[in-house]
Amino acid sequence: MNNINSNIETEIDKQNGFTLKDKILRLIWRESQISRAEIARQLNLSRSTVTEIIKELLPTGLLAEVGSGESSGGRKPIVLEFQDEAKVILGIDIGASHVSVAMTDLRGNLLFWNEKDFPAREDASGTYKIIDQLCNECLASQKYGYDKLLSIGVAVPSPVDPFHPEYLSETIIPAWHGKSGLERLREKYQVPVYLDNDANLGALAENWWTTTKDVNDLIYIKLSSGIGAGFVFGGKLYRGAKGIAGEMSHMPIDPNGKLCGCGLRGCLATVLSIWALKARIASLSELYPESPLHIGDSGILEIENAALADDPLALQIVNEATEYLTTAIVSLVNMMNPEMIIIGGSFARLGDILLDPIRKTINDTALVSTIPKTRLKVSELGSKGIAIGAATLAIEQAFIEPELLTRSSAPAVLK
Repeated sequence: MNNINSNIETEIDKQNGFTLKDKILRLIWRESQISRAEIARQLNLSRSTVTEIIKELLPTGLLAEVGSGESSGGRKPIVLEFQDEAKVILGIDIGASHVSVAMTDLRGNLLFWNEKDFPAREDASGTYKIIDQLCNECLASQKYGYDKLLSIGVAVPSPVDPFHPEYLSETIIPAWHGKSGLERLREKYQVPVYLDNDANLGALAENWWTTTKDVNDLIYIKLSSGIGAGFVFGGKLYRGAKGIAGEMSHMPIDPNGKLCGCGLRGCLATVLSIWALKARIASLSELYPESPLHIGDSGILEIENAALADDPLALQIVNEATEYLTTAIVSLVNMMNPEMIIIGGSFARLGDILLDPIRKTINDTALVSTIPKTRLKVSELGSKGIAIGAATLAIEQAFIEPELLTRSSAPAVLK
C-alpha cells in the first residue's frame, strides 16, 4: 500500500459508522482496478455481498467494468475500474499577490489551471470576485463541469485553527478582518468547502502525488511574501494544537533586529519577506547601479530572473536570503530530524543556486546523526503545488466522508 492510501486508511480507521459500501469504494479507488473476487478476498466478504454492493455503486458512475482479468482456473473475472474523472475538485490558492485555481480529478490529475495576479492580502472583496471568475472558467472548460463538481479546497496565507477554520489571522491578513468569507462558495456551488494553511497544503500535495510519497517525515517550506512551513510526520499533516505550527515568518533570528508586523523583533520575516528584500535592493542601489532590479517594482520573479542571468545584485540578495533561511532550516533539522526538506514557492526555480549553500551549512553544523537522514530538494509541483494541495485536501475528505462521493450532485447556483 503506498503512502497516499496509508494516509487515508489511518485517518479513516479513527472514524466510526462506515458501511461495507464505503469500504468497497475506498478499496477500488486505492487499487484503481480490481475484481469482485479480489474485493471479497481483501475485505473477507462473501462474493454475493460484494456483487450486490457493486450493483448499487455502478449507477453512480464512479465505477466501470473494463474487461476480464487473469483466471485462476475458472471463468475470467470482470475487472472493475475506479473512474477518476467521474467527479472534479477545485483547489484554490489565495496568495498575498495572486489567486490560483486548479481543477483536478479524483486522482489528483490536473485538468485545468487558472491564475491571476491580484493584491489578495489587501482586498478581500476583490479576491472573492477573482475566485468566482477563475472557478467558473475552470468548470466551464470541462463538459458537465458544474454538475461533476464534488467539493472545493482552499489554501490561505494564514494559520487555520482546525476547530474554527472560518477564522483567519488579523495580524497576518488584517484586511480580511479575521474571517475567510468563503462560506459563500458553499452557497454558490452547493458543495463542501475545506480550508487550510497554504504551506500545509503544499506539504500535502508533495506527499501524495510526487516521488516524495514514500517519505513519511518531511518539511515543506514555502517562500513567498512571508515564510511558512508544512510538516508531515508519520505520513500525516501536523498542524499543532491551534493550527499555528509552521509559522516560520516569526521564528526569532535576531533579538535586536527590526520590529516585525507581529510586534516582535528580529523575526525571519524582517529579513526574508518580499518587503525586506525590496528594502535591501534599494539600500544596495549605489553599489549596483546597472542592475535590472532597479527598474520598476521588482518582486520575487524579477529577483529569480536576474539571479539566473548572473546579475551581481540579485545574486547578493539571494546569497543573503539563503544565509537567513539556512539558519532556520538547521534549527528545524536539529529539532525535528526530518527525512526530507522541500523548498517551494518563491526562489524554488533557482534550484542548486539556492540549495547548494544550504546543503553545505547543514553538513557543517547540523547534528551528525541527522545528516544522512535529511535530504533537500525543490518542489516537484512548482507554482501549482499549493492549489493542487488544496484540491488534495478535498479529495482526502471525500474518502473520510465517502457519502459525499455517492450523493446526487446538486447543480451550482451561479450568481
